[in-house]
Amino acid sequence: MKNRYTLALACFFTIFTVFSALSQRPERLNSAEIYQAIEKLNVLGSALYVAAHPDDENTRLISWLINDQHMNTAYLSLTRGDGGQNLIGTQIEELLGVIRTQELLAARRIDGGSQMFSRANDFGFSKHPDETLEIWNKDEVLSDVVWAIRKWQPDVIVNRFDHNSAGRTHGHHTSSAMLSFEAFEMANDKNVYPEQLKYVQPWQPKRLFFNTSWWFYGSQEAFDKADKSRMAMVDAGTYFPLKGKSNGEIAAESRSMHKSQGFGSVGNRGEQIEYLDLLKGDMPEDPTDLFDGINTTWTRVKGGAPIGEILKKVGKEYRHDNPAASVPQLMKAYAMIEALPDGYWKQVKSAEIKKVIAACMGLFIEAVADDFSATPGEEVELTLEAINRSKVACVLQSVRYTPMGQDSTLNLRLERNKDFNWKKKLTLPASLPFTNSYWLNKNWELGMYTVEDQTLRGLPETPRQFKVEFSFLIENQPVTFERDVVYKKDDDVKGEVYRPFEVTPPVFVNLQDEVLLFTSSQALPVNVVVKSGAPNTSGKVTLARPNGWRIEPEFIDFNLKLKGEEQTVTFQLYPPDEITEGKISPIATVNGEGYTKSIVLIEYDHIPTQTVLLNAEAKVARIDLKKTGSRVAYIMGAGDKVPEALRQTGYTVDVLEDRDINLENLKKYDAVILGIRAYNTVERLKFHQPKLLDYVKQGGTMIVQYNTGHALILPAEEIAPYKLKISRERVTVEEAEMRFLAPDHEVLNYPNKITAKDFDGWVQERGLYFPGEWGPEFTPIFSSNDPGEPARDGSLLVAKYGEGYYIYTGLSFFRELPSGVPGAFRLFANLISVGKRDKR
Repeated sequence: MKNRYTLALACFFTIFTVFSALSQRPERLNSAEIYQAIEKLNVLGSALYVAAHPDDENTRLISWLINDQHMNTAYLSLTRGDGGQNLIGTQIEELLGVIRTQELLAARRIDGGSQMFSRANDFGFSKHPDETLEIWNKDEVLSDVVWAIRKWQPDVIVNRFDHNSAGRTHGHHTSSAMLSFEAFEMANDKNVYPEQLKYVQPWQPKRLFFNTSWWFYGSQEAFDKADKSRMAMVDAGTYFPLKGKSNGEIAAESRSMHKSQGFGSVGNRGEQIEYLDLLKGDMPEDPTDLFDGINTTWTRVKGGAPIGEILKKVGKEYRHDNPAASVPQLMKAYAMIEALPDGYWKQVKSAEIKKVIAACMGLFIEAVADDFSATPGEEVELTLEAINRSKVACVLQSVRYTPMGQDSTLNLRLERNKDFNWKKKLTLPASLPFTNSYWLNKNWELGMYTVEDQTLRGLPETPRQFKVEFSFLIENQPVTFERDVVYKKDDDVKGEVYRPFEVTPPVFVNLQDEVLLFTSSQALPVNVVVKSGAPNTSGKVTLARPNGWRIEPEFIDFNLKLKGEEQTVTFQLYPPDEITEGKISPIATVNGEGYTKSIVLIEYDHIPTQTVLLNAEAKVARIDLKKTGSRVAYIMGAGDKVPEALRQTGYTVDVLEDRDINLENLKKYDAVILGIRAYNTVERLKFHQPKLLDYVKQGGTMIVQYNTGHALILPAEEIAPYKLKISRERVTVEEAEMRFLAPDHEVLNYPNKITAKDFDGWVQERGLYFPGEWGPEFTPIFSSNDPGEPARDGSLLVAKYGEGYYIYTGLSFFRELPSGVPGAFRLFANLISVGKRDKR
């Protein structure tokens, strides 16, 4: 994989930093939400929900645990969903993982939960947990599950999947349950992963459940007959009058944040029974109460009983028309919490009660930078704001800026509803690390990210170091609030828009192409976009390249006066004569220091803008590739980078809009290619299908990439001109043998002779969602299978239709072509060329 900058963090971030809403618009609780937060202050119970991927979690049960039961609840997703598909854009792999991480955080902001991860990465579909745990490195992921339990200290753990389902479902799913099952007792053993005990204590949860349902039994009828004597049953369909919503409606809003996976959900109302099969621990006497017999009151903390009494009184006397009336008693409780010995519940409840106190007062504080980014050593101007919108006595004593260590003494009495603003210029430390997704900072292997810092493991995001601490006297008692420095602007359309403040290099080098394929000894241009992260940035840029490759010129100067300014420089890259592969990387030198990072901005309305720093590199390959035809049309589906990849081989690729899909226009193309899941995502295709088939009938070539069999936009029998039934069959082992069923077929022989060698170097999988049934008009080209499974013959089907050809393929070209796999390009060129040998 890629080399990353090492992230150095000196301090350990405590439990309540597991969930961070950084860069979002500051949360502003209304009176009803404040009341619910006060109720939660008096509940000292915790739960951990465990599964494998973003979108695996049962948002209904998580929301119920939080909003009905007021339990401190986190979702531990073992992966960040890096191996899935992206329905909203073209980002895949680690960039998709960044998106799905933020979607989980957006979901938790809605249902109120917290979010955790392990270091495992999603390497794609796995058919058995043995394979999963070998690729993941079982011991390392198990240590992360133990770490999560020790850090979160759950009374109850809930598994989403069955730990006894090996071989019957996704291997990641089963593995998540197996690891949780094994970690249940291990977390309390001081001899297990003792290096963690520098930061956490051993912990023994009380109960482990499996969140089962009829789905795991195969049918509702089978589930109705199942023995439920060891099952807890809770009604998660609670209606919350203060919210004006049912729990099912909240859960649907939460689940609908998984937009990249297309999991928008309609809210449910009424009774919703959740079943929880007890795996370990004692069965609650009341099967409708998961925490029956577990002390979830303040009496579980030594010296905590009086705090519970005060908070009970606060809840009973709470005034919805004047939340600030609760502040004196809340401050009293806060002082008592701060006097407790250090421990989990002190940390959790101290953070919670400070949030409630600020909300009751209408206390708003923030620190906003004058730009969204800066470089180490650069000066930043902050605009700071503090306002107390209540009658509560409040003095802003001082402000501390970290990590600079500077203080401002103010001793300013904040009168009711009098806004106080001031500015402060600060110089960022030269040693301040770049902000980036911490799990991408170091080189990683298939299955596991490299995170050496134990205190970072499990966190959803990189903790920000540029912060401001506001120290107050409230009701004559000291209390400090910490805020991340953010950036915000007034958008003409969206209004107030927040964005994370980033620390970045002074220069970025982005390659315009991720893959460059050379089919001859002629040079190709390599375009490097040099972008400044600071004003007045100048230097030289060159290309690191493999032995035998040559560039002209050797260096190119750049001079960027404005921050964000770009200059595109072009090198001519000459390949060697022999067939070979390698990587190139641009290096920009500024003031004697080299920079090799590209910058990727991920911008969607439902998540904060993400700034990702990656090693700038591209694959280069001198390959033996022949092709017939020069111009193809592409109808985008769920989003992929196949068009860009095909352009690397000299094809002109036109991405068609809806208005372009007519027979006369289609006739000018050598092939019309449908992107992945086009029949799942492009509603208008049901109107264009007759035109596409007419194009084929009159001599065109139509290449359809994989779709799923559910949620098709037209009847399954209309996707192809002949019988074709999509299944869930796939071959996940990327090295699986590819047997040639039709060795004399044109697609294996013209214009490139396809051999077994063309399947070397494939990534993640051979293919997915192969057709399971097809008509005799189709010729299956390949047969392949995963170990221990029957042959799968539907990965590539070719049929003559009229004067043209209809091709359906589940081979994962959408992964192989952007990854620069030479054999995938050779085979795809043959698909485009089919039928053209006799027309030369």
